[in-house]
Amino acid sequence: MLSPLNRLDALTWPQVKAALNREGSTVVWPFGACEQHGPQLPLTTDALFAERILQVVLEQLPSELPIWALPVQAIGFSPEHAGFPGTLSLSADLLIRLLKEVGSQLADAGAQRLVLFNAHGGQIGLLQAAARSLRALRPSLAVLPCFLWSGVAGLEALLPEQEAREGLHAGLAETSLMLALAPHLVGSERPVDGLHHDPSLPATPPPGWSLEGHAPCAWFTRELSATGVIGDSRQASEALGKALEEALVRHWLDRFQALLASDWPPRAQVIRL
Repeated sequence: MLSPLNRLDALTWPQVKAALNREGSTVVWPFGACEQHGPQLPLTTDALFAERILQVVLEQLPSELPIWALPVQAIGFSPEHAGFPGTLSLSADLLIRLLKEVGSQLADAGAQRLVLFNAHGGQIGLLQAAARSLRALRPSLAVLPCFLWSGVAGLEALLPEQEAREGLHAGLAETSLMLALAPHLVGSERPVDGLHHDPSLPATPPPGWSLEGHAPCAWFTRELSATGVIGDSRQASEALGKALEEALVRHWLDRFQALLASDWPPRAQVIRL
């Protein structure tokens, strides 16, 4: 759990008023999901990743910077994992409405930026659309929808090329990161399933197409995998997980430092009475 020093909800209302009216006030909302992650990882995998990585990053930022976190949003948009017991999913409309309502209240309280710190790949596009809708409602609030794993330098050196490309869910990277962050939550199985590079398999895309990437499709896990895993977790290790954690923390520490040192992105000015 994030330190009380970093949590907006650990402040009193006068403290929140003073905090959010500071120049550059930035609120970070970690997003995860409650969804199957194979037989070896817990339902909370994405939520735990978002909260734990954000915690380390905020602890390493200078304490005087105007940045605070909200409690993690632990249930997200996960229809692709329906059919596996334990998966809980909000509707797209509900998640967009949730973001618009909470974001509007933060803007009205004086927040200048809202960063959506998302670790669930299945809701990247939805949070981008929700962010645009929120910005239309509250032009004074800059909204930045981010994905934990996007643009992180060094990942290609840590993961085999095929796994980096095709290990979409509960594979080598996620199993290893969980071994580093919460090993007591990792089961003993190391499945390899849902691979889609064999032309004889019905789930293998034709040339130029992919499950994710430049020309993706809206897939369901049950169409690809019996275990819920899409990838190869057999070589997962704590050592690899720690290397992935270091890369993620370094990346997001750099990103937040740069953001907080800037006036970006531009936003409509609000005159306060």
